[in-house]
Amino acid sequence: MRDSILYSAVRALVVAFCVVIGLCLGFVFISVLIGSMSGDSTEAKLTTVNTEEILPNAEGQRQTLSKDAPVILQINVDGVIGMESLDTKSIRQQLVESREGDFKHDRVKGLLLYINTPGGTVSDADGIYHALLDYKEKYKVPIYAYVDGLCASGGMYVAMAADKIYASDTSLIGSVGVIAPTFVNLTKLMEKIGIDALTLSAGKDKDALNPLRPWKPGEDANYKHIIDYYYDHFVNLVTNHRTEITKEKLIQDYGARIFPAPQAKDYGFVDFTGVSFSDTLKELLKVSDITTEKYQVIRLENKGWWKNLFSAEVSTLFKGKIQHQISISPSVDLMLSNQFLYLYCP
Repeated sequence: MRDSILYSAVRALVVAFCVVIGLCLGFVFISVLIGSMSGDSTEAKLTTVNTEEILPNAEGQRQTLSKDAPVILQINVDGVIGMESLDTKSIRQQLVESREGDFKHDRVKGLLLYINTPGGTVSDADGIYHALLDYKEKYKVPIYAYVDGLCASGGMYVAMAADKIYASDTSLIGSVGVIAPTFVNLTKLMEKIGIDALTLSAGKDKDALNPLRPWKPGEDANYKHIIDYYYDHFVNLVTNHRTEITKEKLIQDYGARIFPAPQAKDYGFVDFTGVSFSDTLKELLKVSDITTEKYQVIRLENKGWWKNLFSAEVSTLFKGKIQHQISISPSVDLMLSNQFLYLYCP
């Protein structure tokens, strides 16, 4: 009798679980179907992934205005560049959506970058920089940047798209340099333990710096060449935008160090220090094509429940998998470990 009751209880629980899953899938299917069928215009079929958020204006006030009120678009460069919420794709999407829907007819009059980042991947720092620069040149809008904490390496790279760079006095700025993945050779340890390894590859230097065999002289040359290329590119970018900084000073004196904001200003990395975010916003308003006191500061951010539901952390539960990760360095995510980085790593 006891086994029968237990079997019935488990069966009822499984049935209830299946019903809930079925209802959720049915809801998703119906939502997708309705979304695909609704609207006949091209505009209705455009993919919009970001949610509009009204931020405080220079006076610290938030209010909903008409859909023709001018807009300052705030772009947050907050966190490690190259992660999912701060990569080239996400920033480009924000910029694209800032010219569509309610933001049509040139409502966005200026961009305000909020920067607090140690940098990140070379490719995403460069991609975000070019996306901002293209936007500025195409739509003829000013871009101001405000550093609130840290603007290092890839953050400095992105900030070069700004017309003016402001910073709080407690911010740290600089770190113009490149860092490559860390290579570790395990052959001596393997000899002690008694482990042999065989790597099969084709192509000269395909397995360069393989940690499971002794390294040959000069096999790191290709990596050094790439690092030098990225470094030269970074130096040229900074010295072209920040004319007070010479290549000689940047390479020989400042290097890849970071500096307190007042010192960074003296060196030419930023334009103004000791100012607040609202002060920066007020200065941006002066050079933007805003002729009315009624304006809005808007941020576009992906807060969709669908994205969160199927994020990397949650999706492992649906797949029945548990991921174990060992972080070699607490400051570098494993997603960045095999990439060349404009990243400040203290």
